[in-house]
Amino acid sequence: MEPVASRSSCPACRLPCLLLLALLGRPGAGAEEFQLLQPQGAVSVSAGETLTLTCFVTGLAPVGPVNWFKGSGGGRQLVYAERGSFPRVTRAVSGSDTDFTIRISDTRPADAGTYRCVKFKRGSGADEEIRSGAGTAVTVSASPSAPSVSGPPSRAEPGPSVTFTCTSGGFSPRNITVTWLKNGAKLSAPQPRVLPEHESVSYNMSSTVGVSLTRGDVRSQLTCQIEHSTLPYSTHLRGTYNLSDALRVPPRLRVGDPAAPVALNESVMFTCHAEGFYPKDASLTWLENGNETNLGKSSPLAENPDGTYTLQSSLEVKATEQRNRSMFTCRVVHDSQPPTNASQMLTISQPPPEPSKDGPSPDAEGNLSEEKKIYIAVAVVCAVLVVLVIAVIYLIRVRQRKGKSSPSVRLHEPKKSPSTALQDSDPNTLTYADLNFDKQQKKKSTRRFMETSPQSEYTCIQTGQPAVAEDNLTYADLDMVHLSKAPKRPARRPEEAISEYASVQIQKK
Repeated sequence: MEPVASRSSCPACRLPCLLLLALLGRPGAGAEEFQLLQPQGAVSVSAGETLTLTCFVTGLAPVGPVNWFKGSGGGRQLVYAERGSFPRVTRAVSGSDTDFTIRISDTRPADAGTYRCVKFKRGSGADEEIRSGAGTAVTVSASPSAPSVSGPPSRAEPGPSVTFTCTSGGFSPRNITVTWLKNGAKLSAPQPRVLPEHESVSYNMSSTVGVSLTRGDVRSQLTCQIEHSTLPYSTHLRGTYNLSDALRVPPRLRVGDPAAPVALNESVMFTCHAEGFYPKDASLTWLENGNETNLGKSSPLAENPDGTYTLQSSLEVKATEQRNRSMFTCRVVHDSQPPTNASQMLTISQPPPEPSKDGPSPDAEGNLSEEKKIYIAVAVVCAVLVVLVIAVIYLIRVRQRKGKSSPSVRLHEPKKSPSTALQDSDPNTLTYADLNFDKQQKKKSTRRFMETSPQSEYTCIQTGQPAVAEDNLTYADLDMVHLSKAPKRPARRPEEAISEYASVQIQKK
């Protein structure tokens, strides 16, 4: 855009008119009359453009320079002088004694102010100021700088509101409009703060907005949009911020398998899942009963469709007795935050009793004593059976030996009935057996008979089995056997010449 000063008539063309007006307006004035003319009252220019400030002198001017100043009084600032270096300021007509117009290139908001051209008279000492122009008020219209959006000093987790700030500066005039957008949707925000609050050549702006982050904001974007009068129509300045730079999504941690008791010495696989976390900086470790183990195997990091990440690690162990009721813990450290843990217990089906430092529990002692009693009873029964079997075998062999050595008769005393109890209590009653054997030389067959004594239980047995010698005695073994209780009658004695006789008397207990 062309500066306002450039749209005015050419200073060189206006010089004759100004001189003519000065002469006509001052009739009778001499040629020696001196005038300092600064016709521009106010000039507006956009930043970056060239500012032209006009100044003329008429009549016979005293010897001395014409300089340009910004401001007034003792604090005024020298803008241009014949001597010195002023990189952005040049004279419009170099070497002219009447036209002291200057041009300021690349104007800036700081260039805004009131400019005056001043005529000095050269003397023996310092130059003397003799005339000052009316002054030209310069305003510089400046576009705001590109907005900058900043977030919280550290990452925030989903839930609480987080404050974001948009800043821009160096603009003039003061009025400015700020709009906040999240993924293109407008957000409610307070009016921006513009500083300084008083009049200034340029201004700075700060605007804030509160945003509640969610787990799905990894791919969301926040936009600060600025509108200003210096910008072309329907043109906005935008600053953006990726919410992923302010978001921390903690992992969802879980440990799978086994939940039910497993068989002894079975291989068991634990799997740790860290899901849906952001950023991707995360590490998984395994602990067995609080002690770190290096047996876990991690899978490659996987990115989810929503921009979060998933990490998985597996741990294979053998279900030994020592590991019964052991606690296996998966620990994840995410984005330098305190670790998060998830645990699973390994339980063995029908495990052996666990030793206790304070001794077995009462229930364990009861179960143990019952088992011991069962074992002892079984052992005793087995021992008794073994003894009985040995005794039976021994008795059988003894009887076999006795049967082979001599003929015998064993009489066993049966159980006594109550009717015979009184009779047995008679001390005169005797129980004995009489055995008669024929001599070997007798050829005739002998008869076998049994008689019972009226006063005693008596048996007489005769046999034809030959004896080896006459002095041999074949005996009968009586083991408390009651013989028949027939009516007592005198027993007939066999002939002594042909019998061998043995009497066994058993005393009643």
